[in-house]
Amino acid sequence: MPKETIPSPIQPEALATARAAALPEEHLRLMVETFAALADLTRARILYALIQQPLCVRDLALLTGVSESGVSHQLRALRDRRLVKSRREGNVSYYEIDDHHVAALFREADYHIDHVRQGLPDHPYP
Repeated sequence: MPKETIPSPIQPEALATARAAALPEEHLRLMVETFAALADLTRARILYALIQQPLCVRDLALLTGVSESGVSHQLRALRDRRLVKSRREGNVSYYEIDDHHVAALFREADYHIDHVRQGLPDHPYP
């Protein structure tokens, strides 16, 4: 069997720069897990609501049209990825966004969608 030859790069400098800037495998895995958590309508509704204000499981269930146990299951997935956190007040647990980066992800996605829907050109990144 002939040995397969590795093709030479078309832009060696660009390839070297891209390799030097590549993220570690674990970092990429966590990034993919975060985006996977956002890639669900119920979880996206929950997160968007929690960006506005903390809410309890019952209110999130009423908002999303999902059972309280279903919302709890989704919150557990979001909590495992550090997208939400909880705090107790008496017998009620309130959920909120874990940190401001979650809101920033939604804001950037919203800007992107706005550009796509309106057919706007890209603009320089600050």
